[in-house]
Amino acid sequence: MGYQDASGRRLSYGSYLHVPELLGLQAGLTQAHDELLFIVVHQAYELWFKVVIHELEAVRGAIDSDDLRAARHYLNRVKVIEALLVEQVGVLETMAPQDFLTFRSELAPASGFQSAQFREIEFLSGLKDAGYIKALDGEPHARARLQRRLEEPSLLDVFTGLLDRRGVTITNLYRHGDRDPDLLELAEALLDHDEGFRLWRLRHVQMVERQIGDKPGTGGSTGVRYLQSTLGKRFFPELWEVRSQL
Repeated sequence: MGYQDASGRRLSYGSYLHVPELLGLQAGLTQAHDELLFIVVHQAYELWFKVVIHELEAVRGAIDSDDLRAARHYLNRVKVIEALLVEQVGVLETMAPQDFLTFRSELAPASGFQSAQFREIEFLSGLKDAGYIKALDGEPHARARLQRRLEEPSLLDVFTGLLDRRGVTITNLYRHGDRDPDLLELAEALLDHDEGFRLWRLRHVQMVERQIGDKPGTGGSTGVRYLQSTLGKRFFPELWEVRSQL
């Protein structure tokens, strides 16, 4: 049974999902067998990043309007997606290092460092660094999106605002969680997002080390060493620090 759009045209599965167009977006630069896998996995990452951004925007709006049940619901979805992203790394690890090297040199100077949506997730969550915008020279649309994320409130901002409205500090929230159980559950859901994204970073570092060792990144970074330096990043550092204060 087909679908119909708003104008009454009959839709098929393929036309609704734009499958022909989607399947035409994997043109590689070489004849290497594993290049298709590499492209599909990274395009899938970008599609999931798009959904994560969509959900985090909804979380931000829900917190701002004090709808904490909705915020927790969207954050739970983000948690599940991030677990999926971690598992997806294993697909890339089926690619032998020598097979990756058959096309890796063609990727320069492109790099995952230039993923605007990855940075949007960081900025939207509360980890903002204007320096990353410079990596998007030549991509005005992506630069504009990231600049907007830099200037708009983050999840950290709206969560802090919520605590201020309730007259609660993070330390007191955790020491007397029974007084504000909805706030405590939201704090833990935000921590799940923070932890889920960090687990993906860690898994990604391990995969890169397995593929290229200590070689520099295609975008000119120090490769694994740069990625390892990002593992200490936290979206909500106070939610981690409070554990030491209890």
